Amino acid sequence: MLQESQEQEKKDSAVMLLLGNLGGGYSRRTEPCLILNKRSDKVRQAGDLCCPGGGIEHRLDSFLAGLLSLPCSPLTAWPYWHQYRRNRPEKGRALALFFAAGLRESFEEMRLNPLSVKLLGPLPRQQLIMFKRAIYPIVGWVNRQKRFYPNWEVEAVVHIPLRSLFVPENYARYRLRFDSGAGQTASSAIDDYPCFCQPNGGQTEILWGATYRIVMAFMESVFGFTPPAMGGLPVVDGVLDKGYVSGRTAIENTVNSLHS
Repeated sequence: MLQESQEQEKKDSAVMLLLGNLGGGYSRRTEPCLILNKRSDKVRQAGDLCCPGGGIEHRLDSFLAGLLSLPCSPLTAWPYWHQYRRNRPEKGRALALFFAAGLRESFEEMRLNPLSVKLLGPLPRQQLIMFKRAIYPIVGWVNRQKRFYPNWEVEAVVHIPLRSLFVPENYARYRLRFDSGAGQTASSAIDDYPCFCQPNGGQTEILWGATYRIVMAFMESVFGFTPPAMGGLPVVDGVLDKGYVSGRTAIENTVNSLHS
């Protein structure tokens, strides 16, 4: 459900859940993939996989949303746009604003061509656990663009084949511990989180948190797929340092152990 309050919009973020026919991670064949960013160690939540996007710049994004209302734009080409705007005008305005913000941020982060994106529709909002704000995902299909150019916020663009999301063995429990910076890691886990593990060039990428929830909402909505319950899944250990929230240093997302 899209946010209707302008005051709340200023605190929230819009992200693009992008899909396209690309080479998937370690696979060279072209197939439908998720297109995600891996956050660099110059930003908060470094090392995490995320959807491109960010906060609303109300004046600029309102102007861009107006441009998206012109004929032949990715928004007006969406088959449901005119009915959506007519029957739910406030949510239509919010959708245009969040779509504009998501496209703008995606261009800044990875040079996504906004005109190459086909709007597929919005997903339910996600409340962040560690930060007091919500994010609004917009699903888009990248028609033509095959190469991206990350800026300083992005370490790499990661492709996850959609087929791999249907494999139960790719799911795990992400057991996070906190490094206090005093040379010792807390012995007790912060918590266990559901996650998806993606091999990528000799290492394993961990998809978890809000981005994991966004992806699973998409999988359930489109394919009726739900991930396996966490109870019987293998454990992947991870460590968060103090810089994870402040952005000074990276999350240690190398898998320390994987056991049944």
